[in-house]
Amino acid sequence: MIEIKDLHVSVDDKEILHGISLSIKQGEKIALMGPNGSGKSTLAYSLMGHPKYKITSGSVTFNGKDLLAMATDERAREGLFLSFQYPASISGVTLSNFLRQALISQNKRMSVPVFRKELLKEMQSLGMDEQFADRYLNEGFSGGEKKRAEILQLKMLKPKLAVLDETDSGLDIDAVRIVAEGVNTAHKENPQMASLVITHYQRILHYLQPDTVYVMYQGRIIKQGGKELALELEKKGYGWVTGEL
Repeated sequence: MIEIKDLHVSVDDKEILHGISLSIKQGEKIALMGPNGSGKSTLAYSLMGHPKYKITSGSVTFNGKDLLAMATDERAREGLFLSFQYPASISGVTLSNFLRQALISQNKRMSVPVFRKELLKEMQSLGMDEQFADRYLNEGFSGGEKKRAEILQLKMLKPKLAVLDETDSGLDIDAVRIVAEGVNTAHKENPQMASLVITHYQRILHYLQPDTVYVMYQGRIIKQGGKELALELEKKGYGWVTGEL
């Protein structure tokens, strides 16, 4: 589905990613772990087309197309989704209207009653009070409510590739489970969807059960393995991988 080859990315003329190569197939769950400052979020934002992140060399092919040649909105319409670590609030735009317009922009039109029914069903599955549908996007939401709203967007938009940037950060145990179950349900309902889960911790991976775990450090992927690698990192920390211990 996506193939990243020797990707180099700079921010303010400082290179952050030093040749990342990574491929993800349809239906796969891939975990990307690593200590703070490793470049994980830089990779996520670069894939989505954030203007702050400059691609200096390398390539990214998404469904056979040159992803880097697309504007951010084109990438979204092509089926790329990014769940933010710190979701922004948008005053004046309700969660319901935001999602309906997002679906329309992707030519996924449905009548208002059908949309509302689908929205409330998905909100219920995530333990969200239906009043949030008519509140301004993320305005006054707690950290956990913002993260659930991100997974709600994922479930409604049904992307081809979901990049989840530390969706589990700041969540309590119950919220982590609910968010992870939401991602798992999205995979079941859309078996061809792939996900790239960026996280520091094993706890969300306990529920998601990734196919492959990659470890990033100082802008490079330094290790990969199965889901057992995440358990080992949980026990030993990152020092034994990075060579700092």
